[in-house]
Amino acid sequence: MYFQNNRSISLVVFFYLSLFLVTSAFAEERHVLKFSAIPDQNTTELKEKFQPLADYLSERLGIPTEYIPSTDYQASVEMFKNGDIQLAWFGGLTGVQARLAVKGAEAIAQGEADPNYYSYIIAHKESGLERSDEFPLGIADLSFTFGSRSSTSGRLMPEFFIQENTKKSPEEFFSKPVGFSGSHDKTVELVESGKYQVGAVNYKVYDKRTASGKSDAETVKVIWKTPPYADYNWTAHPVLDERFGAGFTEKVQNALVSIDDEKILSAMLRKKLIPAKSSDFQGIEDVARELKMVR
Repeated sequence: MYFQNNRSISLVVFFYLSLFLVTSAFAEERHVLKFSAIPDQNTTELKEKFQPLADYLSERLGIPTEYIPSTDYQASVEMFKNGDIQLAWFGGLTGVQARLAVKGAEAIAQGEADPNYYSYIIAHKESGLERSDEFPLGIADLSFTFGSRSSTSGRLMPEFFIQENTKKSPEEFFSKPVGFSGSHDKTVELVESGKYQVGAVNYKVYDKRTASGKSDAETVKVIWKTPPYADYNWTAHPVLDERFGAGFTEKVQNALVSIDDEKILSAMLRKKLIPAKSSDFQGIEDVARELKMVR
């Protein structure tokens, strides 16, 4: 009997101790601000690049802040939708998708250049194509790749401008199957290697690669620059004010636009962040609806 009583007491103690530990872990988890970013560059480098931002936000906000890597564009939207992250560096399209999926989510910051963003159409030198102000209709019979399927600068807006200039969808315009590289870096690499003759890419990624010598601007050339459009943004989940207190979203916005450290900004390929609002990206939403990329 003594043994059985002790065993019962031990089980009760174990149960409550386990409950306490789980509850404590959950409470601690709730007080960590988690953010992510679309993997538009080489994903293996992004965690290291965004760590300085995590450190900065932790100090500035007084809340432990953690960068959560994302496997692809849609995964970042799903994490935001599920509440696994409360803040995200999205492209124009993924930001629209996330805000439509989460009522009350708001765009709060963007790069100084983001209201007037653009894409390049790039081509391998052996294509014989040169830069022009006119849309390059001569690419129709060449192999072509977009970036990610959910990329604003690597797919959505290039596809829109292809349709606008040719009156055809990419599948109708190109005589060969269209590819999707998955990221801007990969697009440049595929065109530079000759695996694809032409591609659509974010201008900042291309400019950074060629300026650093990572890619050769004579081998992979810019042949056309799109008209401008709004792109990247920081979007905040409505749970921020619920979890960390009223006014916390504004506090995050102020922290972001106050960044003056080049190392922190370089993770986003930006020199400065400015305030943003969701309505700044209405044009992206309109194009996405037209191309049936959002409902």
